[in-house]
Amino acid sequence: MKIRYSKLLMILIIVFQVENLFAKEINIYSHRQPFLINPFLELFTKETGIKTNVVYSKKGLAQRLKAEGENSPADIILTVDIGRLYIYEDLDLLASVESQKLINNIPVYLRSPNNKWFGLSKRARVIVVNKNKINNNEISTLEDLADDKWRGKICSRPGSHVYNRGIMASVIAAHGEQKAEEWAKKLVNNFARRPQGNDRSQVKAIYEGECEISIINNYYFGKLKFSDDPEQRKWAENVRLIFPNQGLNDRGAHVNISGGGIAKHSKNKKEAQILLEFLSSEKAQKLYGEINFEYPVNSNVSPSSELQKWGEFREDQLPIIKIAELAPLAQKIIDRVGW
Repeated sequence: MKIRYSKLLMILIIVFQVENLFAKEINIYSHRQPFLINPFLELFTKETGIKTNVVYSKKGLAQRLKAEGENSPADIILTVDIGRLYIYEDLDLLASVESQKLINNIPVYLRSPNNKWFGLSKRARVIVVNKNKINNNEISTLEDLADDKWRGKICSRPGSHVYNRGIMASVIAAHGEQKAEEWAKKLVNNFARRPQGNDRSQVKAIYEGECEISIINNYYFGKLKFSDDPEQRKWAENVRLIFPNQGLNDRGAHVNISGGGIAKHSKNKKEAQILLEFLSSEKAQKLYGEINFEYPVNSNVSPSSELQKWGEFREDQLPIIKIAELAPLAQKIIDRVGW
């Protein structure tokens, strides 16, 4: 009788473990808006049976994770911009991940040297111009924007925003602090108005004639081009994209990333790793282009058909962590020149 009872107990334990396996959930702290990541998470759950719960916030998630410590429910962090990913690593909030899939799928310059965070998509910071006023080949590099001929013709969002801080850091990496500051001063002298607004509003300003040139993340062009608002579609129709620094001996266009890492105190590291690997897979990488107009990090995946229409470009392959390391100096220069 005791033997039968023991066997029954063992069967119940196995059944419970199997059920628990399929009922696994992971908790995501996300700086990315839900509508941008939900299609990926829905597909992930469909394919793996692992459910996802998302806490979304624009700001404060790193501080929250640090305050929660070992009691944090977070399993994985998804965010945009290398600067934000770097903060999580700098605060020792991420676990090192040993995954051959991630190493195979993501180039070394787009992931942490310690494998604590991984780029999952790329966004190019591109020059956008009024196609009716700026001729082809008049502008081909970021450095060209410092030319006096563009005095009063450039609009920009504030330099302190992480996107522009990244651009500033990339110029420092290319030319050194002194020359980078000289470039930034001349750029600011060419502004048509005080830095303001977001990337979308720069394209609007070009359409309305306030300026003729700006710098934006490439995916904003896609969002405007396919906007439900016909007015925003007009903004996009009025401009042309320029992928800068494409010369034979030049460095290529600056790119930044969206990315993710596993929380140091995650209770579900295995499942969190499965999600990271899924997001770097060919299926998910194609979605980044189709849904968000972002470029794949996985070299086995071609950009979406829409992105290909915008033209091929060569990217700067500076290790992306250098952008984060140079960000404090970039901000000092931005403050000094009044960007």
